[in-house]
Amino acid sequence: MDTMFDMLNPGFLLRNSFYASLIVGFICPLVGVYFVLRRIIFLGVAVPQISSAGIAFAFLLHTLGLHPLPHSVEERGTALLGSFLFTFFSILVLAILERRHKGMAEGRIGVAYALGGAASILFVVWNPSGESEILSMLRGNIIAINNIDLLLITGVYFSILIVLIGFQRDFVLISFDPDLAVTIGKNVLLWDILLYLIIGLTISLGVMTVGPLVIFGFLVIPPVAARMLTFGMKPFCIVSSLIGGLSAFLGFYLSYRFDLPTGATDVALLCLVLFASSIFCIVKRHFKK
Repeated sequence: MDTMFDMLNPGFLLRNSFYASLIVGFICPLVGVYFVLRRIIFLGVAVPQISSAGIAFAFLLHTLGLHPLPHSVEERGTALLGSFLFTFFSILVLAILERRHKGMAEGRIGVAYALGGAASILFVVWNPSGESEILSMLRGNIIAINNIDLLLITGVYFSILIVLIGFQRDFVLISFDPDLAVTIGKNVLLWDILLYLIIGLTISLGVMTVGPLVIFGFLVIPPVAARMLTFGMKPFCIVSSLIGGLSAFLGFYLSYRFDLPTGATDVALLCLVLFASSIFCIVKRHFKK
């Protein structure tokens, strides 16, 4: 109980990490809902890897003397820009190929994952300096979040939340039935691009802040678990967000209490919730027979 009171204390030493974990936990599943609706769950594995490649590539350009941003925000700003551009364009290309039914979707996503991983390693190796710093950013470090990082992720993620709530009907329609959306006059391409921008921002900033493993866990696992337990879009979103947020809270508590790595603890808890949801659904079906 003392540990819980420490975490809720405004003077808590790791308060930035705690708050960032909760923000990621509550909001990422709301973006991940559209991965489930579009049946592109495996994209949640590949895209964080591609985002990492974007970070490594941005640092390589920075080392080679190419500085696209002002000096005051050069380092992290360049990394965020590289991560976002790689993420957005990879999702855009994969989505266009999916819409045109070009080849097997799972194969494309597998290739994207492998290419992203290989590119990350090569960009780091080719960088003549700053290898340890790049690797640290690629892994993400929840514990080392400073005030600027917290303000950035709070502002961006809550802006994403507002957009998701405000345009939920449009996003659901183009994700669930794009043909109907075209019939009633919706510009599907425009809405798709807006959704890809949101996904790109969520993943690129999240990978830099907490790492690809944690982002993948919160994007995919809560919506998959919630899908088993709910009917209707609104309950689906609410339960997804609650699973993510409560898992982030409990995961941080356990990691702080027992000196465990926070990201791995969060993902392990999410997997337990998914397992429990599966068992619940199996038992429920059994008693309905």
